[in-house]
Formats: sequence, C-alpha cells, structure tokens
Amino acid sequence: MTTKPAAPAPREITTKPRLSDRIFRGTVTGVGMLSLAILTLIGLFLALRGFQTFKTEGFHFITGVKWESVTSDSGKVTNNFGVGAMLIGTVLIAAVALVVGVPLSVLTALFLTFYAPERIKKFMVSVVDLMAAFPSILYGLWGFFILMPMVQYWAGLLYEYLRWIPIFNAPQPFFERSPFVAGMVLAIMIIPIVTSVSREIFAQTPLDRIQAAYALGATKWGMIKAVVFPFGSSGVVGGAMLGLGRAFGETVAVFTVLNIVFKVNFHILYGFGGNVASMIILKWGEAVGDETKALLAAGFILFVLTLLVNMLANFIVKRTLKSGK
Repeated sequence: MTTKPAAPAPREITTKPRLSDRIFRGTVTGVGMLSLAILTLIGLFLALRGFQTFKTEGFHFITGVKWESVTSDSGKVTNNFGVGAMLIGTVLIAAVALVVGVPLSVLTALFLTFYAPERIKKFMVSVVDLMAAFPSILYGLWGFFILMPMVQYWAGLLYEYLRWIPIFNAPQPFFERSPFVAGMVLAIMIIPIVTSVSREIFAQTPLDRIQAAYALGATKWGMIKAVVFPFGSSGVVGGAMLGLGRAFGETVAVFTVLNIVFKVNFHILYGFGGNVASMIILKWGEAVGDETKALLAAGFILFVLTLLVNMLANFIVKRTLKSGK
C-alpha cells in the first residue's frame, strides 16, 4: 500500500516587506529627504544672506528699476538696488518662450502619440529626450550664431506689419539681441519638458472614449479635438508651467543672446532687456559687500518664484493623471 505524502505546512501570509524591500525603501526615502534638505538649505542660505538687503531696501527692491552702487569722494557708498526691470524682462522673455514653444510641443506630442509610425516614434522620442540633456551654453551659442540672424528677419517682419500693436513696436528698428531672440532660444529649450508631459497625458486618454468617437464617425483629428484635448488640457497647462519654471531660471543661454540693460522694456523686438538670472551672472564677478548680498536677495526671489511655479505645475499634472480628466 502507498501512503499519501504529507500536506505541506500552510504558508504564513504576512504583509511585512522583505529585507531587500525595506533596504530599498529606506534608501529611496533617504535620497528623497536629502534632496528636500538640500533645497531647503539653499533657500535658507539665500534668504539669510539677502535679509539685510530686504531690510534696507524694503518693497522697493522688487519694484525698483535701477541697480546702482556709487562711492563718493569721501568714501561713502550709496546703494540703490531694484530688480523690477529684470523681473519684467523675466516675465516678458518667458511669455515669448511659452507662446512659441507650447504650441510646437503640443503638436509634437500629438504626432508622437497618434500619428508617428513606431520606428519614427522611438527615434523622435530619443531625440526629444536628448534635447533636455544639452547644456545651456550650447543652446546659447547656437542661438547666437545660427538662430539670431533668422530671428532678426522675423522680428523685422513683425515690426513692419504689427508695430501698431505696442508690444511689437520699437523706438528704432534695432532687433539684435532682443527679448524676442532670447524668448525664441528659450522656446527651443522648453520643448523637451512640455512635449514629454503632454505626450504622457495624451497617452492616458481612455481607449473607450477614443473608440466611441471613431464609432460615431469622427476622423482622427475630430477624435483629438473632441476627446484628447478636453481630457489632456489640464496636463498641458501643467507641462507649460513646468516649462515656464525652466524659462524663469535660465541663465547662460539668455546671457549669451540678450543685451543686458537695466531699464524697463516692454518692446520685445527692441534690442535690450534682461532677466534676473542673467543680471546675477553679469554682476556677480565685480560685486562686493552690499551688492553681493543684493544679488543673493535677487536669487532668493527667483528661487521662490521658480519653486512656486514648479509646485503648481506638479500639482496640476498629478491631479490630471489621478482624476483622469
């Protein structure tokens, strides 16, 4: 007679993670907290070093449009620091970048998601991701030697036919190294960010909605207008704001192609202007004493502005992916 083998002991079911999982979770948590700590320390350093400037200049530091440090014959130093003109230039250049870069990014994301063959899609995705890794100085040099001559021609056309609009007018037709040129360079730089986020959002469009649109007789473009755009609009806005954060903080590329002048300039085609980041890199080499503290205070303002924009963008993107609309 044969005996039945003994039944195996019941396996203990537990929710306790394995040792390897606990080690991995601890490592990831530690690295994440380290990044947060470094970011906090940077903000505290800028705030503490710039506190004297905020205390001395007050709200004028944000609204003022002059940046002067004058030493009299008696040795008395008179400071007049204000980043108002540079803040206006920062917003103006970033606005040009968004107006040009976001439509290109959205169209690229639509092509990669719904139109491109698989081979072309893989290649173009790699190219777009590679663009995000290019150093800023390469964009600046490319913009100075290659893009600027073409953009000057485009600026001339805008000035010729649209100068009745105040923003496209200029005191004189001098378009070289203008905010328009800097904005075009930044538009190319934010394309990888906005394209990646938009492509991720478009790929999350529910398949049943797409098939329902086709079943009702919609063309591919009709399906995109009726289904994809309403579904992914919030995500596109979030991606655009991430690009805006990149445009706010860009330094070397803008410094290379822009004529830095400490004056308020609302004419995007006229060849002078600036942004906060390029102003800091321009003045840092010769700054001493109170001017160094003022530059650190300007860096703190830019730090807070960029941080708020990126946090809002991340919130919008995560909410879009979580809610599915």
